[in-house]
Amino acid sequence: MSQSPDLQLDWLRAFVAVADTGSLTAAAKQVYRSQSAVSMQLKKLEDAVGQSLMLRGPRHMLLTAAGSELLSYARRMLDIHAEAIAALRGPEVTGRISLGVPEDYAMAYLTPVLRTFSSRYPAVEITLVCEQSTALIPKVERGELDLAVVTRDRADRGTLLFREKLVWVGKERYEAWRRNPLPIAVHESGSRPRDAVLKAISSQRRQYRIVYHSPNVAGQLAAAESGMAVAVLTQCSLPAGLKVLDSRHGLPDLPEMEVVVIRSKQAKQSAAAGAMFEQLIRTLSRTE
Repeated sequence: MSQSPDLQLDWLRAFVAVADTGSLTAAAKQVYRSQSAVSMQLKKLEDAVGQSLMLRGPRHMLLTAAGSELLSYARRMLDIHAEAIAALRGPEVTGRISLGVPEDYAMAYLTPVLRTFSSRYPAVEITLVCEQSTALIPKVERGELDLAVVTRDRADRGTLLFREKLVWVGKERYEAWRRNPLPIAVHESGSRPRDAVLKAISSQRRQYRIVYHSPNVAGQLAAAESGMAVAVLTQCSLPAGLKVLDSRHGLPDLPEMEVVVIRSKQAKQSAAAGAMFEQLIRTLSRTE
């Protein structure tokens, strides 16, 4: 009888990181390994179980049926390991933290952050506030929020995590991009995305009309889906049913937005907030 394979924690940790982030590159930063090391750990895990666990899809690494089955076991094993380490180390990090993040970034990026953080620091209570960056930044400055992931509004604001592309979208059947003046749905007044969109379209000297503005992704989607306007979304929030528009549709290129993490003065003295700050950087940073 052949000996049952041991599923080493490093292999499982790499596997969960790839499943959560969707890529070897992002997973490597999360587990403090090189991309080649993560690939090797995943290969060793697949050899141990005798089945393929991940497949490379068009945009992300995808779980196979065996990978989906193993994932829940892997999470439980890593959670138990983390609990054992915490119990042996003595007093754990406790407290409450408030974290702000725009809706589109929350949907696209926050899940692996919260999953890993709650596993490592189960005694920390998190309050999540989903609002636009223009509302979150003043709240951090006033100390109403400990941390926030926001679109950078000035060069010296926060610690850079990654850059997010803005894209034009519309419902193909309505062809709103053919109208003159161009009906557009934009972000709230004072926001960097709104300023960037209006600057880009003004440089093209094309006539436009703002027919809708909203700080929320749902509002932008509704405007585009209804055919009342073309809208601008962050690339991470693109739905399947809308058409991405570009210069072929008479629309100007849009810039990337810098996404940063900021924290209040009080949060710099908090162990819990400091742990979340570091977790956000480890999980989301794509600046190298």
